[in-house]
Formats: sequence, structure tokens, C-alpha cells
Amino acid sequence: MNRPVPSLLFSGMLLLFSVCTAVAQKLTLVWQTDTVFRVPESVLIDPARKVCYVSNIDGGPGEKDGKGFISKISPEGKVLNLQWVTGLDAPKGMGIAGPHLYVADLFQVAVIDLASGKIVRRIDVPDAKFLNDITVDKADRVYVSDSGTGKIHRIQGDKAILYFESPLFQRINGLLAQPEGIYVADVGNGALYCLKEGKDLVKVSDVATGGNDGIVPVGKQQFIVSCWPGEAYFVDAQGKSHALLDTREQKLNCADVEYDATRKWLYVPTFFGNRIMTYTFQK
Repeated sequence: MNRPVPSLLFSGMLLLFSVCTAVAQKLTLVWQTDTVFRVPESVLIDPARKVCYVSNIDGGPGEKDGKGFISKISPEGKVLNLQWVTGLDAPKGMGIAGPHLYVADLFQVAVIDLASGKIVRRIDVPDAKFLNDITVDKADRVYVSDSGTGKIHRIQGDKAILYFESPLFQRINGLLAQPEGIYVADVGNGALYCLKEGKDLVKVSDVATGGNDGIVPVGKQQFIVSCWPGEAYFVDAQGKSHALLDTREQKLNCADVEYDATRKWLYVPTFFGNRIMTYTFQK
């Protein structure tokens, strides 16, 4: 008669462990800016200068209109210079290499001098249709994704060279250079891939049904992947995805996110929400 009790107790412990595991990762809102931005697509931390950059499309994401700009804000969200760099079209992903900020700007990569805020050159990307994200590897090599063609290009001097393409890609977006390779988030099929040094493409996770945008590292082979409609997911080292955020009902997008590993802050540009929302990430 007493034998079922340990079994029930063990089952209860398993259930409790499962619940604890399921809620272990979460995001808690810390602060948000006013709606001063104009279609903010990406946030990038500049640790050397202790500022953050925000790319503002200010119009349609595919419009070549010259209205786009880059804002400079403090890490705590204070606007230091709303229109620090102007004259862009539809700026999206950004990356820092040496003294320059590289910006994916529709059909070109804009190169900005970090000291002056001046655009020093524009690099045409062959047959570009919708440049979207940028990443920089440990050797300061710059890569840019084209969501319109499914190609990844590498910047070499003043030229963009085709680096990789695959029939597995549907509509690539986010890029993240890591020691083991370049991670690629696919908007179309919701997958997260890793492109190894030898150009072997490995699927890491089926993050969501679609809409993948930015990728940030939050641990060894652990990531947060944002989904543009308004979601964010934690991807563990085994490739399993766990829902962290859903602001779709509030009509707040979750575009190209940034992560401060020291503070454990996740910066979320809300696109049509015109604000930056920052969350504490708890693993």
C-alpha cells in the first residue's frame, strides 16, 4: 500500500524540476526610452567609447530615400545625439572594425569614421537587394547578409566579395561571428545555422516558425534570437529554443537586438514602436 508513495513523490519532483527548468530563463523590463526614434532597427554597443548606436530607417525598410540616420545614446538610454550620422537610406545592422562603424544600408555598406561621425565611403555590394545585418569576426573581417538574395558577402578593402550562399537559406538576416563560425538567422524558415570555418553549414536550431532577426551570445554556444514580429527566444547549447518575450499584442516589434554581458541587459529596438526597450536576462 505504501509503495506508490515514493513513485508519486519522484513524479512530483520531476514535475517541479521541469517547471523550474521551463521558467529559468526570463526577461524583465528595466527601462525604455521615449518614442523619439524613427523606425529603430538595430542597437550596437561600443564598449571602447561607452555608448550605443541605434540605426533609424525613418521610412520603409526598402526605401532609398536618404532619410535614414544613426543615433548615439548612453548605455542607460539617454539620447546623446539623435541624428549623429545622417544621409543614409534604410540603415539596419551595424558592426565595428578598427576606427570605423560599418552599416548595412539597403544596397551598400556605409563606412563611418567613429571619431567624427562622417561617412567616409560607401561600398557597393554586387546585385544587392536588401542588405540586412553585419558582423565582424576576431580578425576584424566584416560580413554582411543580403535577405533579398540569400548571400553573405565579406568586405575586402573597398569591395564586397561573395563569401557564401546555400539553397538551404530562405531569407537570411542576423549574423553573429563566434570562434566556431558565423551564426546565421533565417527569417523565412525560422532556423539558426552555423557556418563553420571550412564553410560547412550546420543547422543549430529551429528557433521559431519564421521572422528571425538578430542573434546575440549569452553563454557558450547559447544565444538569444529575436523575431521581428515581437518575440525573443533563448537557444540553449543543445539547440532547444525557449520563449522569452512576446510583445505582439502590444504591437511592439523585436528587431536586431544587442546584449550587454556585464549588466545582462538585452536592448530591443521596437521598429514601428519607435523606442528602445531594455530587459534584464536571467538564465
